Amino acid sequence: MKIARQLQAKINTMQGLGKSCNDLKTNILTPFASAFTGKIFPTGAIHEFISYEQANAASTNGFITSVISKLMKTGGLCLWIAGTKKVFPHALKHFGLEPDRVIFVNVQSPKDALWIIEEALKCEALTAVIGEVKELSFTDSRRLQLAVEKSGVTGFIHRYCPHSENAVACTTRWKITALPSLIEHNLPGVGYSAWEVQLLKVRNGRPHSWNISWQEKSFVEMTDKHLAVKLLNERPTG
Repeated sequence: MKIARQLQAKINTMQGLGKSCNDLKTNILTPFASAFTGKIFPTGAIHEFISYEQANAASTNGFITSVISKLMKTGGLCLWIAGTKKVFPHALKHFGLEPDRVIFVNVQSPKDALWIIEEALKCEALTAVIGEVKELSFTDSRRLQLAVEKSGVTGFIHRYCPHSENAVACTTRWKITALPSLIEHNLPGVGYSAWEVQLLKVRNGRPHSWNISWQEKSFVEMTDKHLAVKLLNERPTG
């Protein structure tokens, strides 16, 4: 209860910063539009993400952050609940999200984490909630879905190394795989983040997959899965 009171106090002091995604009229998450009903990314819903390797888990967090940055383009607050402190807040700026818009909560107990996630999803002052948990039962997912249907908050559940990909009541299921970074114009450096984005399940939509790079705070579809590697190999030598 102490954690809940502290969170509520923190949120109360940040009230009025805006909810933002309730007014989403046109899809701002191209090129994913065609997969969703009405070509609109589902808000007020629970999106499930599954990863099994650390590199893909990091890519998943990067992708989720990029999506939330679009939902919070004109303001809003996000709560991030996790069992470890692996997220470097300043790095969120790379994906378009200001770290002062995010409240981080570290919880060791999975049971406590699910409780906090559910309570946070009921809070209409929030735009989005990210919850990192390993296991999610159908009953738990149903409770989370019912919470967002009332509050309008959008939830992102990241499950790292779950025992099984069991059936849940979430609106979507995603899997993000890291791809070689996109390097252009023979420039040195790491290059743009690149991912294989798999939308495995979507309610009333069409599952699909894309090869995406994150460039200048926008999603850019790569026409060839190995584009990043080809660009690297085609760099002139000598």
